Amino acid sequence: MTFDSHVFNLVDVASRLVNELTPGLRGGQDVHVPVGAARAEAVARALGGNGRRTPEVTARQATALTAHAVQMRKVFEATEADDLVEAARVLNKLLLRTGARPRLDPLATGGYHVHFHGSTDGLATGWGAGCATGLALAIGTDLAGRLGICAADRCDRVYVDTSKNGTRRFCSTTCQNRTKTAAFRQRRGQASS
Repeated sequence: MTFDSHVFNLVDVASRLVNELTPGLRGGQDVHVPVGAARAEAVARALGGNGRRTPEVTARQATALTAHAVQMRKVFEATEADDLVEAARVLNKLLLRTGARPRLDPLATGGYHVHFHGSTDGLATGWGAGCATGLALAIGTDLAGRLGICAADRCDRVYVDTSKNGTRRFCSTTCQNRTKTAAFRQRRGQASS
């Protein structure tokens, strides 16, 4: 099974928010939570991209989405640990907090599309509700294994595996190459000893 485009969009934004707004390591470098205007810019980057419009984000919206990102990171961590009970517990709290609910919105080409909105039309509540719902749809199906944490040393960034065979292990090509290079050097060093 693979993600449909709407669910992929939501889990992609969730992973971007987690990677931009939670502390940890990226490719061996420390990641600090941005503050002030840098936080709003980080949220705008996470929400934009992949054909999405980049919104203007206020400091208040950025703070709210940072709190949601911390909870979403717990979902990725629980899923990576194969603890779907904990992932569901965290997601259910987030769904309740954001007031996530489905809504049928008309398409310009005719027909309807299911979108997930929050209890208000605000940017932070809406995206928080949508991302939580996207993650819930992944956890509630056989797509839970497609949510992961980078396997590279000194990296804990999250990813969504959209590969055909579900074998992605790294957050980026950079981390994959770093890991392969280190393994090659280790093998070469052992062979020359």
